[in-house]
Amino acid sequence: MNRIFKIFFVAACILVFGNKTMAQDVAATDTTTASTAVVAENSEKKSAEFKPGDVILAHIGDSHEWHFFSVGDFHASIPLPVILKGPNGFEFFMSSKFHHEGKDTSYTNNEGKSIEGKKLSNGYLMNEHGKISRPDGASFFDFSITKNVACMLLSVILLILIFTQIAKKYTANKNTAPSGFQNALEPFVLFVRDDIAKASLGHKADRYTPFLLSVFFFIWINNLLGLIPGSANVMGNIAVTVTLALFTFVIVNVSGNKHYWHHIVAMPGVPVALLPILTFVELLGVFTKPFALLIRLFANITAGHIIILSIVSLIFIFGQMSPAAGWGSSVLSVGFGLFMDCMELLVALLQAYVFTLLTSVFISQAVEEPHHH
Repeated sequence: MNRIFKIFFVAACILVFGNKTMAQDVAATDTTTASTAVVAENSEKKSAEFKPGDVILAHIGDSHEWHFFSVGDFHASIPLPVILKGPNGFEFFMSSKFHHEGKDTSYTNNEGKSIEGKKLSNGYLMNEHGKISRPDGASFFDFSITKNVACMLLSVILLILIFTQIAKKYTANKNTAPSGFQNALEPFVLFVRDDIAKASLGHKADRYTPFLLSVFFFIWINNLLGLIPGSANVMGNIAVTVTLALFTFVIVNVSGNKHYWHHIVAMPGVPVALLPILTFVELLGVFTKPFALLIRLFANITAGHIIILSIVSLIFIFGQMSPAAGWGSSVLSVGFGLFMDCMELLVALLQAYVFTLLTSVFISQAVEEPHHH
Protein backbone atom coordinates (compact mmCIF):
# COMPACT_ATOMS: atom_id res chain seq x y z
CA MET A 1 0.00 0.00 0.00
CA ASN A 2 1.45 3.34 -1.00
CA ARG A 3 1.23 7.07 -0.92
CA ILE A 4 -2.15 8.85 -1.08
CA PHE A 5 -4.20 5.71 -0.47
CA LYS A 6 -2.32 5.20 2.81
CA ILE A 7 -3.16 8.71 3.93
CA PHE A 8 -6.90 8.15 3.53
CA PHE A 9 -6.67 4.63 4.93
CA VAL A 10 -4.96 6.02 8.03
CA ALA A 11 -8.07 7.99 8.98
CA ALA A 12 -10.16 4.80 8.97
CA CYS A 13 -7.55 3.04 11.08
CA ILE A 14 -7.57 5.85 13.64
CA LEU A 15 -11.34 5.61 13.92
CA VAL A 16 -11.09 1.88 14.55
CA PHE A 17 -8.31 2.29 17.12
CA GLY A 18 -10.19 5.11 18.82
CA ASN A 19 -13.38 3.05 19.18
CA LYS A 20 -11.35 0.11 20.46
CA THR A 21 -9.75 2.29 23.14
CA MET A 22 -13.13 3.65 24.26
CA ALA A 23 -14.52 0.12 24.55
CA GLN A 24 -11.55 -0.89 26.68
CA ASP A 25 -12.10 2.08 29.01
CA VAL A 26 -15.76 1.11 29.54
CA ALA A 27 -14.84 -2.49 30.25
CA ALA A 28 -12.20 -1.41 32.74
CA THR A 29 -14.87 0.28 34.94
CA ASP A 30 -16.32 -3.11 35.87
CA THR A 31 -14.88 -3.57 39.38
CA THR A 32 -15.58 -7.32 39.52
CA THR A 33 -13.24 -8.03 36.59
CA ALA A 34 -10.82 -5.11 36.93
CA SER A 35 -7.63 -7.13 37.19
CA THR A 36 -8.58 -9.42 34.30
CA ALA A 37 -9.45 -6.46 32.08
CA VAL A 38 -6.13 -4.75 32.81
CA VAL A 39 -4.16 -7.87 31.92
CA ALA A 40 -6.16 -8.41 28.71
CA GLU A 41 -5.80 -4.75 27.75
CA ASN A 42 -2.03 -4.77 28.26
CA SER A 43 -1.71 -7.99 26.28
CA GLU A 44 -3.78 -6.59 23.42
CA LYS A 45 -1.82 -3.33 23.37
CA LYS A 46 1.46 -5.21 23.26
CA SER A 47 0.34 -7.42 20.36
CA ALA A 48 -1.20 -4.51 18.43
CA GLU A 49 1.64 -2.06 19.10
CA PHE A 50 2.45 -0.02 16.01
CA LYS A 51 6.07 -0.33 14.89
CA PRO A 52 6.85 2.42 12.35
CA GLY A 53 10.27 0.97 11.53
CA ASP A 54 8.79 -2.35 10.41
CA VAL A 55 6.11 -0.60 8.32
CA ILE A 56 8.63 1.66 6.59
CA LEU A 57 11.13 -1.11 5.87
CA ALA A 58 8.36 -3.33 4.52
CA HIS A 59 7.25 -0.54 2.19
CA ILE A 60 10.64 0.34 0.73
CA GLY A 61 11.71 -3.31 0.49
CA ASP A 62 10.96 -5.97 -2.11
CA SER A 63 8.51 -8.87 -1.80
CA HIS A 64 7.28 -12.00 -3.56
CA GLU A 65 3.71 -10.68 -3.83
CA TRP A 66 2.18 -7.48 -5.17
CA HIS A 67 0.30 -6.14 -2.15
CA PHE A 68 -2.26 -3.37 -2.73
CA PHE A 69 -4.09 -2.81 0.57
CA SER A 70 -5.45 -4.53 3.67
CA VAL A 71 -8.81 -4.11 5.40
CA GLY A 72 -9.02 -6.13 8.58
CA ASP A 73 -8.19 -9.74 7.73
CA PHE A 74 -8.70 -9.13 4.02
CA HIS A 75 -5.50 -8.63 2.01
CA ALA A 76 -5.68 -7.56 -1.63
CA SER A 77 -2.53 -8.94 -3.25
CA ILE A 78 -1.31 -10.83 -6.29
CA PRO A 79 1.13 -13.74 -5.82
CA LEU A 80 4.19 -13.59 -8.05
CA PRO A 81 6.16 -16.42 -9.68
CA VAL A 82 8.96 -18.02 -7.68
CA ILE A 83 11.77 -19.40 -9.84
CA LEU A 84 14.52 -21.29 -8.03
CA LYS A 85 17.52 -23.24 -9.27
CA GLY A 86 18.55 -25.67 -6.53
CA PRO A 87 19.94 -29.19 -6.09
CA ASN A 88 16.88 -30.63 -7.86
CA GLY A 89 17.08 -28.27 -10.84
CA PHE A 90 14.66 -25.47 -11.70
CA GLU A 91 11.45 -25.21 -9.70
CA PHE A 92 8.52 -22.96 -10.63
CA PHE A 93 5.57 -22.12 -8.38
CA MET A 94 3.60 -19.12 -7.16
CA SER A 95 4.54 -17.40 -3.91
CA SER A 96 1.07 -18.14 -2.49
CA LYS A 97 2.14 -21.78 -2.19
CA PHE A 98 4.25 -20.84 0.82
CA HIS A 99 1.14 -19.66 2.66
CA HIS A 100 -1.51 -22.09 1.37
CA GLU A 101 0.39 -25.36 1.15
CA GLY A 102 3.35 -24.68 3.40
CA LYS A 103 3.65 -25.82 7.01
CA ASP A 104 4.68 -23.68 9.97
CA THR A 105 8.23 -24.53 10.86
CA SER A 106 11.43 -23.13 12.27
CA TYR A 107 15.10 -23.93 12.06
CA THR A 108 18.40 -22.68 13.43
CA ASN A 109 20.80 -21.16 10.91
CA ASN A 110 24.58 -21.30 10.95
CA GLU A 111 24.71 -18.32 13.33
CA GLY A 112 22.52 -20.10 15.89
CA LYS A 113 19.51 -17.87 15.23
CA SER A 114 16.02 -19.38 15.11
CA ILE A 115 14.09 -18.47 11.95
CA GLU A 116 10.34 -18.86 11.55
CA GLY A 117 8.69 -19.41 8.20
CA LYS A 118 6.53 -21.48 5.87
CA LYS A 119 8.27 -24.59 4.61
CA LEU A 120 7.39 -26.48 1.43
CA SER A 121 7.84 -30.18 0.80
CA ASN A 122 10.73 -29.43 -1.57
CA GLY A 123 12.78 -27.96 1.26
CA TYR A 124 12.48 -24.18 0.69
CA LEU A 125 11.39 -21.81 3.42
CA MET A 126 10.17 -18.19 3.37
CA ASN A 127 10.63 -16.20 6.56
CA GLU A 128 8.43 -13.38 7.82
CA HIS A 129 10.39 -10.83 5.76
CA GLY A 130 9.81 -12.70 2.47
CA LYS A 131 13.37 -14.05 2.18
CA ILE A 132 13.66 -17.56 0.75
CA SER A 133 16.24 -19.94 2.20
CA ARG A 134 16.97 -23.63 2.72
CA PRO A 135 17.26 -25.11 6.23
CA ASP A 136 19.69 -27.76 4.96
CA GLY A 137 22.13 -25.03 3.89
CA ALA A 138 22.19 -26.14 0.24
CA SER A 139 23.04 -23.39 -2.23
CA PHE A 140 20.50 -22.24 -4.81
CA PHE A 141 19.86 -19.36 -7.21
CA ASP A 142 16.76 -17.18 -6.93
CA PHE A 143 15.41 -15.90 -10.27
CA SER A 144 11.97 -15.04 -8.88
CA ILE A 145 9.75 -12.32 -10.34
CA THR A 146 9.51 -10.07 -7.30
CA LYS A 147 7.41 -6.94 -6.95
CA ASN A 148 10.23 -4.67 -8.14
CA VAL A 149 10.94 -6.90 -11.14
CA ALA A 150 7.24 -7.01 -12.07
CA CYS A 151 7.00 -3.22 -11.83
CA MET A 152 10.10 -2.80 -14.01
CA LEU A 153 8.65 -5.15 -16.63
CA LEU A 154 5.44 -3.11 -16.54
CA SER A 155 7.37 0.13 -17.05
CA VAL A 156 9.31 -1.38 -19.97
CA ILE A 157 6.08 -2.54 -21.62
CA LEU A 158 4.57 0.93 -21.15
CA LEU A 159 7.65 2.61 -22.64
CA ILE A 160 7.64 0.28 -25.65
CA LEU A 161 3.92 0.80 -26.29
CA ILE A 162 4.10 4.59 -25.83
CA PHE A 163 7.13 5.28 -28.00
CA THR A 164 6.20 2.73 -30.64
CA GLN A 165 2.90 4.51 -31.17
CA ILE A 166 4.59 7.92 -31.16
CA ALA A 167 7.17 6.75 -33.72
CA LYS A 168 4.36 5.51 -35.96
CA LYS A 169 2.66 8.90 -35.75
CA TYR A 170 5.84 10.71 -36.73
CA THR A 171 6.32 8.36 -39.69
CA ALA A 172 2.73 8.64 -40.89
CA ASN A 173 2.41 12.40 -40.33
CA LYS A 174 5.80 13.87 -41.21
CA ASN A 175 4.55 17.31 -42.19
CA THR A 176 1.90 17.81 -39.50
CA ALA A 177 2.19 19.20 -35.99
CA PRO A 178 2.23 16.66 -33.16
CA SER A 179 -0.98 16.09 -31.24
CA GLY A 180 -2.21 14.30 -28.15
CA PHE A 181 0.29 12.31 -26.13
CA GLN A 182 2.86 12.82 -28.87
CA ASN A 183 2.67 16.56 -28.27
CA ALA A 184 3.03 16.05 -24.50
CA LEU A 185 6.23 14.00 -24.71
CA GLU A 186 7.94 15.83 -27.57
CA PRO A 187 9.25 18.69 -25.35
CA PHE A 188 10.97 16.15 -23.06
CA VAL A 189 12.50 14.29 -26.00
CA LEU A 190 13.79 17.53 -27.51
CA PHE A 191 15.06 18.67 -24.12
CA VAL A 192 17.13 15.50 -23.62
CA ARG A 193 18.43 15.66 -27.20
CA ASP A 194 19.21 19.39 -27.44
CA ASP A 195 19.89 20.57 -23.87
CA ILE A 196 21.58 17.45 -22.51
CA ALA A 197 23.05 15.32 -25.32
CA LYS A 198 24.04 18.01 -27.83
CA ALA A 199 25.07 20.48 -25.14
CA SER A 200 27.56 18.00 -23.70
CA LEU A 201 28.55 15.84 -26.67
CA GLY A 202 28.27 18.21 -29.63
CA HIS A 203 28.46 16.46 -33.02
CA LYS A 204 28.79 13.05 -31.29
CA ALA A 205 25.41 13.39 -29.57
CA ASP A 206 23.48 11.26 -32.09
CA ARG A 207 25.46 8.17 -31.11
CA TYR A 208 24.52 8.37 -27.42
CA THR A 209 21.10 10.06 -27.51
CA PRO A 210 19.14 6.76 -27.66
CA PHE A 211 20.80 5.57 -24.46
CA LEU A 212 20.26 8.91 -22.72
CA LEU A 213 16.59 8.97 -23.72
CA SER A 214 16.13 5.39 -22.52
CA VAL A 215 17.72 6.11 -19.15
CA PHE A 216 15.76 9.34 -18.67
CA PHE A 217 12.33 7.90 -19.40
CA PHE A 218 13.00 4.59 -17.63
CA ILE A 219 13.93 6.38 -14.39
CA TRP A 220 11.12 8.90 -14.71
CA ILE A 221 8.32 6.42 -15.38
CA ASN A 222 9.45 4.13 -12.55
CA ASN A 223 9.58 7.08 -10.16
CA LEU A 224 6.05 8.05 -11.17
CA LEU A 225 4.79 4.47 -10.83
CA GLY A 226 6.27 4.43 -7.34
CA LEU A 227 3.88 7.22 -6.34
CA ILE A 228 0.80 5.17 -7.27
CA PRO A 229 -0.82 3.41 -4.28
CA GLY A 230 0.15 -0.25 -4.23
CA SER A 231 3.07 0.15 -6.62
CA ALA A 232 6.74 -0.74 -6.07
CA ASN A 233 9.70 1.36 -4.94
CA VAL A 234 11.90 0.41 -7.91
CA MET A 235 14.49 3.19 -7.79
CA GLY A 236 14.65 2.73 -4.03
CA ASN A 237 16.22 -0.66 -4.71
CA ILE A 238 19.98 -0.24 -4.84
CA ALA A 239 20.38 -3.22 -7.18
CA VAL A 240 18.47 -1.28 -9.86
CA THR A 241 20.54 1.88 -9.49
CA VAL A 242 23.75 -0.20 -9.47
CA THR A 243 22.72 -1.74 -12.80
CA LEU A 244 21.98 1.65 -14.35
CA ALA A 245 25.29 3.04 -13.11
CA LEU A 246 27.07 -0.06 -14.45
CA PHE A 247 25.69 0.68 -17.94
CA THR A 248 27.09 4.20 -17.68
CA PHE A 249 30.43 2.88 -16.40
CA VAL A 250 30.79 0.47 -19.34
CA ILE A 251 29.75 3.02 -22.00
CA VAL A 252 32.04 5.73 -20.63
CA ASN A 253 35.14 3.57 -20.41
CA VAL A 254 34.56 1.65 -23.66
CA SER A 255 34.01 4.95 -25.48
CA GLY A 256 37.08 6.56 -23.93
CA ASN A 257 39.71 7.59 -26.49
CA LYS A 258 43.51 7.71 -26.14
CA HIS A 259 43.37 11.29 -24.95
CA TYR A 260 41.01 10.28 -22.10
CA TRP A 261 43.11 7.33 -20.90
CA HIS A 262 46.38 9.24 -21.30
CA HIS A 263 45.14 11.91 -18.90
CA ILE A 264 44.13 9.23 -16.40
CA VAL A 265 47.24 7.04 -16.50
CA ALA A 266 49.92 9.68 -17.15
CA MET A 267 48.63 13.24 -17.06
CA PRO A 268 50.83 15.44 -19.29
CA GLY A 269 52.69 18.36 -17.79
CA VAL A 270 52.76 16.88 -14.29
CA PRO A 271 56.06 16.32 -12.41
CA VAL A 272 57.11 12.67 -12.39
CA ALA A 273 57.12 12.57 -8.58
CA LEU A 274 53.40 13.46 -8.50
CA LEU A 275 52.30 11.06 -11.23
CA PRO A 276 51.69 8.05 -8.91
CA ILE A 277 49.43 10.15 -6.69
CA LEU A 278 47.48 11.75 -9.54
CA THR A 279 47.18 8.46 -11.42
CA PHE A 280 45.72 6.81 -8.31
CA VAL A 281 43.25 9.69 -7.85
CA GLU A 282 42.19 9.61 -11.52
CA LEU A 283 41.75 5.82 -11.51
CA LEU A 284 39.72 6.14 -8.33
CA GLY A 285 37.56 8.73 -10.08
CA VAL A 286 36.73 6.21 -12.80
CA PHE A 287 34.83 4.22 -10.17
CA THR A 288 33.57 7.02 -7.94
CA LYS A 289 31.67 8.72 -10.77
CA PRO A 290 29.20 5.86 -11.38
CA PHE A 291 29.10 5.24 -7.62
CA ALA A 292 27.93 8.82 -7.09
CA LEU A 293 25.24 8.28 -9.73
CA LEU A 294 23.78 5.18 -8.08
CA ILE A 295 23.93 6.54 -4.52
CA ARG A 296 22.33 9.87 -5.46
CA LEU A 297 19.38 8.24 -7.22
CA PHE A 298 18.89 5.52 -4.60
CA ALA A 299 19.19 7.85 -1.60
CA ASN A 300 16.88 10.59 -2.90
CA ILE A 301 14.07 8.25 -3.91
CA THR A 302 14.34 6.18 -0.73
CA ALA A 303 14.47 9.29 1.45
CA GLY A 304 11.25 10.61 -0.08
CA HIS A 305 9.37 7.39 0.71
CA ILE A 306 10.76 7.24 4.24
CA ILE A 307 9.85 10.87 5.00
CA ILE A 308 6.25 10.45 3.85
CA LEU A 309 5.80 7.21 5.79
CA SER A 310 7.40 8.74 8.88
CA ILE A 311 4.98 11.67 8.75
CA VAL A 312 2.00 9.34 8.40
CA SER A 313 3.33 7.10 11.18
CA LEU A 314 3.05 10.02 13.61
CA ILE A 315 -0.73 9.57 13.49
CA PHE A 316 -0.46 6.02 14.80
CA ILE A 317 2.22 6.90 17.35
CA PHE A 318 0.14 9.72 18.87
CA GLY A 319 -3.02 7.62 18.46
CA GLN A 320 -1.58 5.01 20.80
CA MET A 321 -1.28 7.69 23.47
CA SER A 322 -4.87 8.87 23.11
CA PRO A 323 -7.52 9.16 20.37
CA ALA A 324 -7.50 12.96 20.74
CA ALA A 325 -3.76 13.12 20.11
CA GLY A 326 -4.16 10.87 17.08
CA TRP A 327 -6.91 13.03 15.58
CA GLY A 328 -4.99 16.22 16.35
CA SER A 329 -1.78 15.02 14.73
CA SER A 330 -3.65 13.65 11.70
CA VAL A 331 -4.42 17.15 10.43
CA LEU A 332 -0.76 18.16 10.25
CA SER A 333 0.43 14.71 9.16
CA VAL A 334 -2.01 14.48 6.25
CA GLY A 335 -1.20 18.04 5.18
CA PHE A 336 2.56 17.51 5.25
CA GLY A 337 2.14 14.09 3.64
CA LEU A 338 0.24 15.55 0.70
CA PHE A 339 2.83 18.33 0.39
CA MET A 340 5.66 15.78 0.30
CA ASP A 341 3.75 13.74 -2.28
CA CYS A 342 3.61 16.78 -4.53
CA MET A 343 7.31 17.35 -3.95
CA GLU A 344 7.95 13.74 -4.98
CA LEU A 345 6.42 14.48 -8.38
CA LEU A 346 9.14 17.08 -8.88
CA VAL A 347 11.84 14.80 -7.46
CA ALA A 348 10.78 12.01 -9.84
CA LEU A 349 11.56 14.21 -12.82
CA LEU A 350 14.56 15.93 -11.25
CA GLN A 351 16.38 12.68 -10.44
CA ALA A 352 15.84 11.39 -13.97
CA TYR A 353 17.28 14.66 -15.30
CA VAL A 354 20.31 14.65 -12.97
CA PHE A 355 21.22 11.04 -13.75
CA THR A 356 20.93 11.65 -17.50
CA LEU A 357 22.84 14.94 -17.37
CA LEU A 358 25.75 13.53 -15.38
CA THR A 359 25.88 10.49 -17.64
CA SER A 360 26.21 12.73 -20.70
CA VAL A 361 28.91 14.78 -18.96
CA PHE A 362 30.93 11.66 -18.10
CA ILE A 363 30.63 10.40 -21.68
CA SER A 364 31.71 13.78 -23.06
CA GLN A 365 34.84 13.70 -20.89
CA ALA A 366 35.70 10.27 -22.31
CA VAL A 367 35.19 11.13 -25.99
CA GLU A 368 36.53 14.70 -25.94
CA GLU A 369 39.19 15.38 -28.54
CA PRO A 370 42.51 16.97 -27.51
CA HIS A 371 42.75 20.73 -27.90
CA HIS A 372 45.94 22.15 -29.44
CA HIS A 373 46.91 25.70 -28.56
